Amino acid sequence: MDQIEAMRIYSRVAELGSFTATAENLGLLKSTVSNAVQQLESALGTRLFHRTTRKVQLTQDGQAYYERCRDLIADFDELNALFAAGGQADLRGRLRVDLPLAFARDLVIPRLPEFLARHPQLEIEVSSTDRRVDLVREGFDCVLRVGAVGDHSLIAVPLGRFEQFNCASRAYLEQHGTPRTLADLSMHRLVHYAQTLGTRPSGFEYVSPDSGEVLTVPMQGVITVNNSDAYREACRAGLGIIQAPRVGRYLNDDTLVEILPDYRAPSLPISLVYANRRHLPLRVKAFIEWMKAVMSERM
Repeated sequence: MDQIEAMRIYSRVAELGSFTATAENLGLLKSTVSNAVQQLESALGTRLFHRTTRKVQLTQDGQAYYERCRDLIADFDELNALFAAGGQADLRGRLRVDLPLAFARDLVIPRLPEFLARHPQLEIEVSSTDRRVDLVREGFDCVLRVGAVGDHSLIAVPLGRFEQFNCASRAYLEQHGTPRTLADLSMHRLVHYAQTLGTRPSGFEYVSPDSGEVLTVPMQGVITVNNSDAYREACRAGLGIIQAPRVGRYLNDDTLVEILPDYRAPSLPISLVYANRRHLPLRVKAFIEWMKAVMSERM
């Protein structure tokens, strides 16, 4: 039995949680299913399942191997179908992507039905977090990054830039007044945003109208948050000033008022990032092209 066939059998056992059910599902002898799993465990030098008389459960290594198996099988099937169909294969398999929370909610997920209508045999897993995930270690096909990519071993596809603006809630401005100059910020609070709590940004950022240099005004604040929803809600609650991208809910929130329009933070580069691979799966290429179109409408 070749390894790809053993991987297919193993994946079904992982999904059904039973050697017997897998044998019935695939029309195989139970001994064939058992031998396929044993073949993989011997080749890998690790146990893939915890076996009891009542159930079969993935080990930690087994779970990690199953995740990669699904992708490898999908790549294998996609490659074969591509040549069999003369280069016009339907996209299939799983696509794992990570998106910042606000982008997933406001921009991408509302448009996903049109992408899936074009590619109905795809399955998409969407992680939406403001945490900077490890694309390779956590098994993502691609991730949307706001700001500098940082890791030069990754491939970044530029999608554009989002302008930022400074804003505060009407209630906050009624209580504390509206800052008209940078010097006025000494009397105000900033809602601090940090991906890792325990750290704090240096303050209010702005691009100098004279030199174009990015400068910072240190500011006090009573709250630090680590995701975009909490950032916006802290501002709406009157806890301070924020510097946010002109996108999604910020554009349609009449409780927020723009301040200091001549002193905005630098615009944010938006990139779709993927691991450096010799052959990028067609499903990933299709998603990248679709994301370019979606984001170009919002730039």
